[in-house]
Amino acid sequence: MADNKLKVGIIGCGGIAFQKHMPSLAKQTDLAEMTAFCDIVPEKAEKAAREFGGEQAAVYTDYRDLLKDETIDVVHILTPNLQHSFITVDALEAGKHVMCEKPMAINSAEARKMLEAAKRTGKKLTIGYQNRFNDDSQTLYKACREGRLGEIYMAKAHAVRRRAVPTWGVFADKEQQGGGCLIDIGTHALDLTLWFMDNYKPVSVSGSVFHKLKDKPEGNMFGPWDPQTLHVEDSAFALVKMENGATIFLESSWALNTTDVKEAKASLFGTEGGAEMKQTADFRSEIVFNQVLYGKLTEMKPTAGPPIAYFGPDGEDPGSREARQWLESIVRDTEPLVSPEQAYVVTQILEAIYRSAETGKEVYL
Repeated sequence: MADNKLKVGIIGCGGIAFQKHMPSLAKQTDLAEMTAFCDIVPEKAEKAAREFGGEQAAVYTDYRDLLKDETIDVVHILTPNLQHSFITVDALEAGKHVMCEKPMAINSAEARKMLEAAKRTGKKLTIGYQNRFNDDSQTLYKACREGRLGEIYMAKAHAVRRRAVPTWGVFADKEQQGGGCLIDIGTHALDLTLWFMDNYKPVSVSGSVFHKLKDKPEGNMFGPWDPQTLHVEDSAFALVKMENGATIFLESSWALNTTDVKEAKASLFGTEGGAEMKQTADFRSEIVFNQVLYGKLTEMKPTAGPPIAYFGPDGEDPGSREARQWLESIVRDTEPLVSPEQAYVVTQILEAIYRSAETGKEVYL
């Protein structure tokens, strides 16, 4: 199958490329190979090519030159948020399938352009919400689809860090990223919650955005940030009302005075039962299902098998599952797990939260 492998181009060779995408793609040797690498900093693209490309790997500093290569089938767009939309549209128009990192875009108008380009070109588009591929996420999703919780009418989306403001890249740059913790990690929690509920019809949003700890960089996991250059929010909260009356409370923070930290988690409350994704003291994930059983209030925790050193399926981390499912959707012409239509709704809600916080009013969608 070597000659039939999908040829992948990487646009943006920063942290998320080296931490998730390129290592995950490198494990899919039967499906794909990375043949081109692009970054505005030549050294980054060259390093990526050395580590993940073959001897013939091409290196670019302008993504448009990479897109001219007709041998490339797929591109992964791993740039700052501001660039997601126009690079995605250009890539789709160039005949490439596109995996774009989350969030889809900095606002819904830009995300809409991506949606329209995918429909116009017939090429596949997905967004990098890899937390759907976590073991606990997959388990809870199955429970929801089987109706174990009944009608889910209330949910909480959690993306709470105590002190973990990213101090590298452009995370603190509002123009490049569109925001801070909300658009960075709040987007994951919101995506998961909407997916579990299978409800993508929001009608109104009320949000609050805070910059309260901007001048208190002590104790940060990634070292102290510079208060003079941190131009994005440290915490944000919202109430989202859906067309069917269901309600979602979203909490997100990079810095918050709390000990109840949990990231990419959801709590679901249904007519037949509830489920809460939690983080244990040793940073493991668990789900607690609750219901009434035999007339008694009951809690149940699914047991995950203990890790066994050197054994088990290769490449079972969420990033690798995401990469394989994405590549297989192209080869088999099936729908990727994360559809652009779903990601578009996430972007709509994020945008509405920022607008509500700015105006002090509820925003109707």
